[in-house]
Amino acid sequence: MMEKLYARLTENVNLRMRRGAWYKVLKTDDIHSILEVNGRPIEVATALIQIVKRPPPKWTVVEPRDSMVKKTPAQLGTAYGVCPSCQERAPLPKKAKRLRCPSCKWEFEVAWDEGYLK
Repeated sequence: MMEKLYARLTENVNLRMRRGAWYKVLKTDDIHSILEVNGRPIEVATALIQIVKRPPPKWTVVEPRDSMVKKTPAQLGTAYGVCPSCQERAPLPKKAKRLRCPSCKWEFEVAWDEGYLK
């Protein structure tokens, strides 16, 4: 039986996965991994993802790049956070240390120092 693993994108690619969100790994090998995305299995090149045993309990900071801006809702602003609990996106007030999720209501630290997708 495979231990529980989680993965998220580390590259700016369009795979119908929310940037910064963690997904359950169903199967993985050196070349491909199968993740559960919105209740469905999605095959992803293992080189495009970060795999961990436990996602960090912090908001992931996503700063949209040019290719992402058209698909990012304007109300999220220049940088938004992805909740580590429910994967909901929310606008990030500048240098907020903690943020309560408008969806699941849990509060977490913001990972400003992480450098996700930079």
